[in-house]
Amino acid sequence: MAGYLSETDFVMVEEGFSTRDLLEELTLGASQATTTEMELVQRIGIPASKIIYAHPCKQIAQIKYAAKHGVRLLSFDNEMELAKVVKSHATAKMVLCIATDDSQSLSHLSLKFGALLKSCRHLLQKAKESHVEVVGVSFHLGSGCADPQAYAQSIADARVVFEMGAQLGHRMHILDLGGGFPGVEGAKVRFEEIASVINSALDLYFPEGCGVDILAQLGRYYVSSAFTLAVSIIAKKEVLLEQPGREDETGSVPKTIVYHLDEGIYGLFNSVLFENTCPTPTLPKKPSTEQPLHSSSLWGPALDGCDCVAEGLWLPQLHVGDWLVFENMGAYTVGMGSLFGGSQTCRITYAMSRLAWEALREQLLPAEQDGDAEGVCKPLSCGWEITDTLCVAPVFTPASIM
Repeated sequence: MAGYLSETDFVMVEEGFSTRDLLEELTLGASQATTTEMELVQRIGIPASKIIYAHPCKQIAQIKYAAKHGVRLLSFDNEMELAKVVKSHATAKMVLCIATDDSQSLSHLSLKFGALLKSCRHLLQKAKESHVEVVGVSFHLGSGCADPQAYAQSIADARVVFEMGAQLGHRMHILDLGGGFPGVEGAKVRFEEIASVINSALDLYFPEGCGVDILAQLGRYYVSSAFTLAVSIIAKKEVLLEQPGREDETGSVPKTIVYHLDEGIYGLFNSVLFENTCPTPTLPKKPSTEQPLHSSSLWGPALDGCDCVAEGLWLPQLHVGDWLVFENMGAYTVGMGSLFGGSQTCRITYAMSRLAWEALREQLLPAEQDGDAEGVCKPLSCGWEITDTLCVAPVFTPASIM
């Protein structure tokens, strides 16, 4: 079974603090793409007025669900979508999703979503004729955008659409910058670089005091590095590299080792399929320098030839039952997990640094328990503390810590 380790610098406990408190304190809203997501965020306390149903292509039943539950902000990028909303949601207010130049992004969302700038006036006019108010503009450059200037161009395009809307009588006050922002160290383009370009463009096209609310979808930024994935090896085999006449120094034919994992690209490694990533594992125990490395590849459990997690790896000899660890597995992983092949969903184990625990212990434990602090189960420090100091199983055996 796969296991998740969540490294975090804060915890929320039932007594005195909750997810709802956090949302209200930060006055957060939510951009959702499915009815399940809308139901979830409303259940944890986000009011309908702060929810945008951001999927530009919705089922009629989903539009009716939004209407029934008070969600009035919906996105659209074409005339047919506008007509569906007009028919099924009498009080809807629309956000026009525009296409972007996402040629430098890992995922090209504009192949599927977003209205071209030349068609925006027509869509705004159709909305006016249908007595639907367009209150904003959204765009999404996809994840892994390597050109921060693409954000500046999209913001400039949004300004043009705002002016079109004003000419047609739409009172537009929302600009949604989309998501996909990098949330890990070592990204090709740092978050700070993107933020700098965005801030400069906003100062130029949507200066402070202009009455426009600036939104962004920061899910990936917050969770990209929030999880570390531990998966086990369920099978292995050696495969000869069948190249005629090729032998290594010992006179034997070169071979590679194929490891089968309990998770693949149709589950927690969906980012391989979605973003063409190549996950690189680490081992729970650092191998000695004397151990030889072998050509290796990692495969998921699906019965097809596409479920390849990683190739071209050089790993020491591993065995069935061994664990592999993958860092920065927060985005498009656990949310994409499925019951493919009858496997169970992953188990999540939460961890926090010992330094953070010491800082928060007085707030988390009643004063009368201070004397018994040594007997209280302590959190795992980034998943790497010596296990004999803990009252839990070793980290690579999925188990609840707190």
